[in-house]
Amino acid sequence: MNGSSRLSPQEIADALRERIRVGDLKAGDRLPTQAELADEFGVERGAVRQALRALQDDGLLAGVSKGSPPRIAEPTPTGPEEPQPTMVGLAPRLTAAFSAPHVRIDAACLTAESLIPALGEPLRLIHGGQLKPARIDVRILLPSRDISLAFPVPVDGRGDDDPVHQRWLAMRNAQGHVLRHNLQTLRSHGIDVSITFRALPFTPPVKLYLLNGQEALMAYYMVTRREESTDTGTLDMYDVLGTESLLFSFEKATGQRDAAFVEESQKWFDALWETITTDLTLS
Repeated sequence: MNGSSRLSPQEIADALRERIRVGDLKAGDRLPTQAELADEFGVERGAVRQALRALQDDGLLAGVSKGSPPRIAEPTPTGPEEPQPTMVGLAPRLTAAFSAPHVRIDAACLTAESLIPALGEPLRLIHGGQLKPARIDVRILLPSRDISLAFPVPVDGRGDDDPVHQRWLAMRNAQGHVLRHNLQTLRSHGIDVSITFRALPFTPPVKLYLLNGQEALMAYYMVTRREESTDTGTLDMYDVLGTESLLFSFEKATGQRDAAFVEESQKWFDALWETITTDLTLS
């Protein structure tokens, strides 16, 4: 095949590996016999055996040592990805979700702090013409302005005019406006966009993102004490690590356990949306 000398075992393995890659050889297919391969490549059987062992070591062949020709191995399922900080892990998941014709994003969180930067890449791809879903539906659950939040709260307790609560409320509203504006700009590309907010009557202990009904991403809100300087002084408060909290992924396609988690998470979100939550106006 190389026109001047016999192929090496590595070259034979590479040729067979390419056939597997492009689909000429599929999982479960049997290879030709060693004699047939030796004749095809113009080599001794020993070279074929070495090539087959190399492919077996790569996990591409099964049953090399048996009497009959080996089969192409089934792909090894990949295990769950290691959890990453929300700021790192959320963006690529959202980008993948936006490749669907109908994008459905549901989120229950304290603010939209993590969502805004994570949506930057899929929005850029849509504006650049690389992605164009037909429809985008986004539903966001955020805590009501009227409840006493579990966090963030002042270390020394709440007063009549709680500056920590006012700070959170201003962030919630401002980030909600930015998120809505950024998504609504996609209408200029002929995309049907809907974004709706509802108010939770409690402080969510975790953040949850549901993507196209196929994946659930969850991260715990880790409470910590920290200080923040403002124009009126220093706020000493118990706050949460939002963008730094580890994001755990559950995908329906991974297996029964993950599929059940995704389905139950979606039911939980839908039940909240349709029952005890209320309309949320971003002031």
